Formats: sequence, structure tokens, C-alpha cells
Amino acid sequence: GELGRAARVQARCAALDPTGSTAAVLWLDYDAPDFLHEAVLPHQARDAGPALHRFQEGLRATHDGPPARQTVLGHSYGSLVVGTAARDHGLAADALVFVGSPGVGVDRADGLGLPVGEVWASTAPDDGIRLAPAADELPRRVLRGLSPLAAVLTGRDDHALWFGHDPADPGFGGRTFPSGRYGHTGYWDPANPALDGMARVVLGR
Repeated sequence: GELGRAARVQARCAALDPTGSTAAVLWLDYDAPDFLHEAVLPHQARDAGPALHRFQEGLRATHDGPPARQTVLGHSYGSLVVGTAARDHGLAADALVFVGSPGVGVDRADGLGLPVGEVWASTAPDDGIRLAPAADELPRRVLRGLSPLAAVLTGRDDHALWFGHDPADPGFGGRTFPSGRYGHTGYWDPANPALDGMARVVLGR
């Protein structure tokens, strides 16, 4: 399934730019969370940062010919891996893309070390990740659900997710592209405009 997603982005790039050359690499060289209770902690993303940094540096160093445009895409917890690596170590990348993200470890796009115009995100309207508020925001959201007065007393930040500000919110400071209603794993569905969005970012369009 993961390989299929990478292949669909590459195939859409080829369809949009038949004269160009695009490669897709699936990177899984870290200990990803196996269970939900692990996915609410950031340490596995932090541990992955040095390896992802080295991998991207290696792609730059070993590339033949004119410099290639490199895009790093993270989905779900993987978006935290990408964001944390960019924040803590820097990434040899021309663009970052986050889809279905629970937060990327920073509250502003300018904390990722790339021009904010090359930080992209999309979250489907029906993606359940939208229901993953920050730990300190969860009690406030519960209170707001119980009483309209509580919303006034507790304040609100509807864009605070578990690992930071929602990167698909304009207030994050990056750029967004649309997704249809395809849930948490449907960003690569051939009919989803998000697939075109990802491909166009890869192509620099």
C-alpha cells in the first residue's frame, strides 16, 4: 500500500509533465508507532530525525546532472517525523508537504527552515485527524461542548492539534491545496484533487 501511494504520485507527475523525469522514494527507516498510544508521543519522530536528515543529504550528494527539485512528503505521524527533522536538523529539500497531519512539531511554517512558500499541507474535510486536539486543548474543547459560556471563559484554538498548529490552517503560514472527502488515507485516490496537488508541488508548479 505504501509503495502504491508513492507510485501514484510519480505516475501523476509523469502525466502532468510527460517530458520530465520524476523519481519517488519511499523512506521507512525509523521505528514508526505500532499502536495509537505510541502515536500520541513525539519521541519516535525525534529519534527518526537524524536518519532522515542523512538520507536527504545523501540524495543531494549522489545526484548526477543538474540539481534536482527534492520534495519530502509526510502523512499522518510521518508528517511529524518530517517536521521534527526539518526543525531540529534541517532537510535537504526544496519543498515539504504534509497530508492528514496531527501537527508537525512547530506552530509556524517559518520554523521549518524552508521558504514558507514551499511548505504545503492538506487535510480532508472528513479526516478524523481533525479530532486530535493538543493535550492542553482537549479539556477546553470538552467544556465548550458542554456550555457556550465555557467557550468564552476558556478561550479557543480550534487549530491546535496534538503536535502543534494545524499545518493545513492558513494561520500556520504555509500554503494549502484541496482534498476531497476521502478520509485519512485517501489522499492518493486517483479521483482526489489532493493527488494533483502533491504532484504539482513535486513539479514546482
